[in-house]
Amino acid sequence: MAPTHVLRCCQRGLAWIPVIFIALVVCWSYYAYVVELCIITIPSTGEKIVYLVLFHLSFIMFVWSYWMTIFTRPANPSKEFCLPKVEKEQYEKEERPENQQEILKRVASSLPLYTRTGAGAIRYCDRCQVIKPDRCHHCSACDMCVLKMDHHCPWVNNCVGFSNYKYFILFLAYSLVYCLFIAATVLQYFIKFWTNELPDTHAKFHVLFLFFVAAMFCISILSLFSYHLWLVGKNRSTIEAFRAPVFRNGPDKNGFSLGFTKNVAQVFGDEKKYWLCPIFTSQGDGLTFPTRLVNIDPEQPTVIIQPDSSKSVEDGSVPQSPMSDSQNRLLGSDHHISDDHLSIDPLKSDGTDDITVYLESES
Repeated sequence: MAPTHVLRCCQRGLAWIPVIFIALVVCWSYYAYVVELCIITIPSTGEKIVYLVLFHLSFIMFVWSYWMTIFTRPANPSKEFCLPKVEKEQYEKEERPENQQEILKRVASSLPLYTRTGAGAIRYCDRCQVIKPDRCHHCSACDMCVLKMDHHCPWVNNCVGFSNYKYFILFLAYSLVYCLFIAATVLQYFIKFWTNELPDTHAKFHVLFLFFVAAMFCISILSLFSYHLWLVGKNRSTIEAFRAPVFRNGPDKNGFSLGFTKNVAQVFGDEKKYWLCPIFTSQGDGLTFPTRLVNIDPEQPTVIIQPDSSKSVEDGSVPQSPMSDSQNRLLGSDHHISDDHLSIDPLKSDGTDDITVYLESES
């Protein structure tokens, strides 16, 4: 046990090397920009003040979002997704996978689950001993199941998922702004370096490397930031982009897509004034997610709504697919529903009318 414990400690220590490297680069860039460029190199006082104010704004937001990405603990499945004691003992005693699946299905019947494995089985983590919620995956680096896991990022030494995905997006955004600002403001002095117009001091070399480092990081961050913006617009994680989530009716890469506006709100929230702040505003609890209606799911219950007795009931079109619980929450968030997407089925019971609401699937 002792060698294993020592090995894990070494692995955890080595995992911080990329973070320490980034921290050292940021500290050097701060010194080089503030001291060597603004204080020593730039002659104009007005230019110094403007550059320093804008630099510190971008620096604070960059460090703030980076800190939150690193030190926000990944969200894990709640206790309701753990097997009860009796079922857990039965599961461990069973040797046949079919019987184990029957136990999992029995427990999962009361849980809000809409995705399956590629073979159609209940997603269960033997390592964490929990039934995986939708979009949850086990991270081998963190050794835990992470809600809405996107990927494990070595540059933050943390798993990016439901709890810190917004922080990660803002970290990429502000690091890009930080690098762009440095590159843009240092450019004229970078040119003066090659034309021998800068004073012959050690500051000139800081200016030279500032531009090179900022430009290099800017190019690499831009591609990653653009990719994650595309993922946000599609409401996909990095894992789902490579492997489509499997629902009861088969895989569907757009299964969680609700339209661009609602997809963005899933990550950044409804209040736009908080979008640019590294504070948690993402929608939901990370355990359940609204899903778009793709195919008829016979295992999902039909939603019955009790109408006002004064309202008339009209005969509607043929229903296409019933709503699941999470889809009903999504439908409830809309204020208006088009008549083209509603079908009303009159049911006679105790002198009152029940209306069954269906929503047509996307083509």
